[in-house]
Order: sequence, then C-alpha cells, then structure tokens
Amino acid sequence: MTRIGQAVMLLHAGDREEARKRFGIIWSEIGESGDALHRCTLAHYMAGTQDDPGDGLAWDLRALTAAEALTGTASADQDVEREGAGHEDIEHRDMTAVRALVPSLHLHLAGSYLKLQCFEAARIHLDRAWDAVAVLGDDGYGGGVRAAIGRMEQRMRGSGAGE
Repeated sequence: MTRIGQAVMLLHAGDREEARKRFGIIWSEIGESGDALHRCTLAHYMAGTQDDPGDGLAWDLRALTAAEALTGTASADQDVEREGAGHEDIEHRDMTAVRALVPSLHLHLAGSYLKLQCFEAARIHLDRAWDAVAVLGDDGYGGGVRAAIGRMEQRMRGSGAGE
C-alpha cells in the first residue's frame, strides 16, 4: 500500500505518466489474483492515469470486481476460509475501507461510461453511487464524494444523459 500511495502522490502532483508506470509495475507483481484491497485501490487510481476512455473503463471495472470480491458480493468461490491470528480484524478493516470506496468506484464508472457515450450504463452507475453514499461519514472525504456525484449528475443532465 505504501508504494501505491507513492504513485498516487505522483498522480495528484500531475505526473500521470510516471504514476501509470509505477502502477503498472505494482500490478504486474500483484496481478488479478492478488490481495483484493490492493487490487481495488491500484485499479481505481490506475483508471485515472489512462488516456483512452476504454482503458480507463477497463481499470474501473477491475477496481469494482476487486471491491465486490472483498465485500462478499462476488461469487461464493471467492469466500475462502483463511487461518491466522487477527485475520478477521484485517479483513473487517479492508472491507470497511473498500465500502467507503464503492461510491467513488461507481462515480468513476459513470464518468467512464459517459466519456464513451454509454448513457444508460453511466446512469446505472451514478444511481449506484448515490445508493452507496450512506456508508460515508460527514467528513471531508464523504462530503467531497457527495459533491463529486452531484457534479456528475449535473454533467450528465447537461450532456443529455440525465433521467
């Protein structure tokens, strides 16, 4: 997570190319079967480094798939019993962190679909983002995500993709 965080800092500083390069290296190490929290976080941010909207959508979908695997909304074969002291605490913490990302994941998917002019899919994910905001606190992060969803709502209406 430290290395992912360092690449996120590069992304936020405007160095998308270097962030994309570092995310790619980390992804090659953890891959599709790595830790769900790491995959979700990395794919979520990797989507924002893409120049092609289709590539961004693919990363957004990877992030959502990883989130669903961690939160238990994926297929039952993902639910493997693990051993080890404290595992339940770590899993609970990871699930809580991912649940807080879910509104943002759906928001990003709505944006990706909107860029691709897939208006129905964009609307579905924007509605899912609104449905998921109840897990967010009344803090800066929660307020920021709610505001971003509201801006996307306005953007979709302005593009003719509204209700």
